[in-house]
Amino acid sequence: MTDAEKHALMANAIRALAMDAVQTAKSGHPGLPMGAADLATVLFTKHLRFDPKDPYWPDRDRFVLSAGHGSMLLYSLLYLLGYEDMTIEQLKQFRQLGSRTAGHPEYGYAAGIETTTGPLGQGLATAVGMALAERVLNARFGDDVVDHYTYVLASDGDLMEGISQEAIALAGHLRLNRLIVIFDDNRITIDGDIALSDSTDQVARFEASGWDAVRIDGHAPDQIDAALADARRNDRPTLIAARTIIGYGAPNKCGKAACHGSPLGAEEIAAARIGLNWPYEAFHIPPDILDAWRIAGLRSRAARKEWSARFDKLDAQRRGEFERRLTGEVPVALDKAIRALKEELAGSRPKVATRKASELALERVNAAIPDTIGGSADLTGSNNTRTSGLRAVAPGDYDGRFVHYGIREHGMAAAMNGMALHGGLIPYSGTFLTFSDYCRPAIRLSALMKQRVVYVMTHDSIGLGEDGPTHQPVEQLAALRAMPNLVVYRPADAVETAECWQLALHDRDRPSLLALTRQDLPALPLELSDENRCARGAYVVEPSSGEAAVSLFATGSEVAIALAAKQRLDELGHPARVISVPSFERFAAQNGSYRREILGTAPVRVGIEAAVRQGWDAIIGTDGIFVGMHDFGASAPYEALYSHFGITPERVVELALARLAPQPSS
Repeated sequence: MTDAEKHALMANAIRALAMDAVQTAKSGHPGLPMGAADLATVLFTKHLRFDPKDPYWPDRDRFVLSAGHGSMLLYSLLYLLGYEDMTIEQLKQFRQLGSRTAGHPEYGYAAGIETTTGPLGQGLATAVGMALAERVLNARFGDDVVDHYTYVLASDGDLMEGISQEAIALAGHLRLNRLIVIFDDNRITIDGDIALSDSTDQVARFEASGWDAVRIDGHAPDQIDAALADARRNDRPTLIAARTIIGYGAPNKCGKAACHGSPLGAEEIAAARIGLNWPYEAFHIPPDILDAWRIAGLRSRAARKEWSARFDKLDAQRRGEFERRLTGEVPVALDKAIRALKEELAGSRPKVATRKASELALERVNAAIPDTIGGSADLTGSNNTRTSGLRAVAPGDYDGRFVHYGIREHGMAAAMNGMALHGGLIPYSGTFLTFSDYCRPAIRLSALMKQRVVYVMTHDSIGLGEDGPTHQPVEQLAALRAMPNLVVYRPADAVETAECWQLALHDRDRPSLLALTRQDLPALPLELSDENRCARGAYVVEPSSGEAAVSLFATGSEVAIALAAKQRLDELGHPARVISVPSFERFAAQNGSYRREILGTAPVRVGIEAAVRQGWDAIIGTDGIFVGMHDFGASAPYEALYSHFGITPERVVELALARLAPQPSS
């Protein structure tokens, strides 16, 4: 058997499994796996470094199927290569409840799935973060420990999404030469030929962004092999634009949108089997072909063992630090640092914006945890995310812990996902809270994949003032709180901010978002406590002097308003209590007894937040009073805005008194 014949048989195994699985599921995308089978066969049998028997080997190459709709390409490869949790039965259960083979690759479902993909463009942008993490850790630990590549298979759709430009521009600027993107250039989308909607010269586009880019025939193994070999020697990231035929092998539907997102049908599959010289029943891979794939799966075992031997010879401190980072466990120094900061804050009681308080906390955090890597979307001085001594990552110089992402919020958030997924780093970065909308698809993936990513969102309300309604978040807090597995924090002073950072960094299996003020806030009237009060999501800041008539619940900058309102209500003979609610999610997770204790029995409940009411009824009830925003903001100094929109102690007192007043009998 010639090499060409062997390649064809191995590639056709992918095509057959993809056809059969999609047909059995009665849904899916057979076109991409069939069209990209030659690309994948060369990549996985000759270039990608991995070991199915040790799938989480730290120095493995990463493969990201950005075109997640072609998931059967990845699932077929994992089965053929011998990944233990990807069995033929899993392929037969494609797209079925409880299977590892979801419609799009889902991180955590099976070894070999490096990231969740499906929302087009996300995989490519996530891979930029993986490639950056590899270079940053290489600068820290050296070639003996970290020395691998990140490969991406991307589709036309990935490159049309706006996030792709943010990602490729950042990667090109930073000269991430360990990033290799294979563009499955099949020129077909769901609607039809790509000419319906796009005429971009992708090679020229990538070259303009600082990449090396080449065109090849995606069905010519020698060209694929040579292009991948050249890319590994490049000093820039590489795009390999591989011209392919979608649905390759399907005689009547190949090259057409008909095979993009629908089963081929029994007749077309039968004809494809004849054309591909694949006379085997559904899901059957002949032993000689399966053996060839399993042997390919063993190709990097020697390299993995050599790496392990080198790693074992490292000095204990370097080896231990690398292992600790991969586990995600934060050093014990973090809690000591936060405790020391809280002691200082209890003594000085500073009146500072929580964005500045965040910087104070980060000074301690970054000194205690070498894993952190910060950044900002061109708002470094506003987000306060770069602490003293934090060197910036630069093209060719990756021995830094701060990334200038530029005005690329979406790409920034996705890159942080990639760094978290890679392991060894804890990414955080900042922008304005209103621009969380730009980040939202990537934040959603952080939550879905259970990744520790910290989003620092400053300028969290009308309190930012003169920049006006375009920059003043109103609905964002409610929208973010609605996202499963995302913890939103809105601290009320410097101590709460430090506590929220502590909680975010200890949370290994979910992302956190800190909503921080531009305006200064007074310190809460509390004594120093070893307890992290924010950990339970809500707590009493000031109890009532007697049986409470009013419970005032507030977050962030509005806690000070609640405290002022309490003082006036107390003077008027209506005892009030004030509860800070830094995290709705953490409070909702508490047991019933604690929730009842915090909610209290006061007949009047008031929620105070410079945002929309949505989400507050779980705390104040549907009949509770809400003092907040009911429309977009305006441009003015923040003091004038709070008065204009009625978010004041006086308004809180007025509404509470109206509710407390005896109601006339009907």
